[in-house]
Amino acid sequence: MEQLFELRSPEDTTRFAETLAPLLNAGDIILLEGPIGAGKTHFARSLIQALLPEPEDIPSPTFTIVQVYDGPDCEIWHSDLYRLGHPDEAIELGLDEAFETAICLIEWPDRLGDLLPASALSVTLETSGDDTRTARLMWSDPAWTPKIEGVAL
Repeated sequence: MEQLFELRSPEDTTRFAETLAPLLNAGDIILLEGPIGAGKTHFARSLIQALLPEPEDIPSPTFTIVQVYDGPDCEIWHSDLYRLGHPDEAIELGLDEAFETAICLIEWPDRLGDLLPASALSVTLETSGDDTRTARLMWSDPAWTPKIEGVAL
């Protein structure tokens, strides 16, 4: 399945993430794709902030590879896999276990290779103007359909 959302500003991206956040549960995986500067980290930060009981600093996991947050019902894992040299490194990080027990946001998911979860929601951010982005959501797991229908801008 596929759904497109036009995000005309960083604030639209924030609202989009904030609307999706409360619909997520442990085991939900979002694969964030798009070129550098497309807004993947902005989307992830906004979604994580919406799930946290208290606001906190949400650094980019570019150098740490994984940042883990305590959400209200489960952990939230934010991963930037750009620097991974081999998919096995994701297992060493514990991502395979987090896929089952946490909400996972994965930037540069192509680095997972064969470990890419089939049940994930793929969010591809495409630039189409100054601040305008198109969010292309794709999924095959039917569990995502009611969640995507719950997203409104």
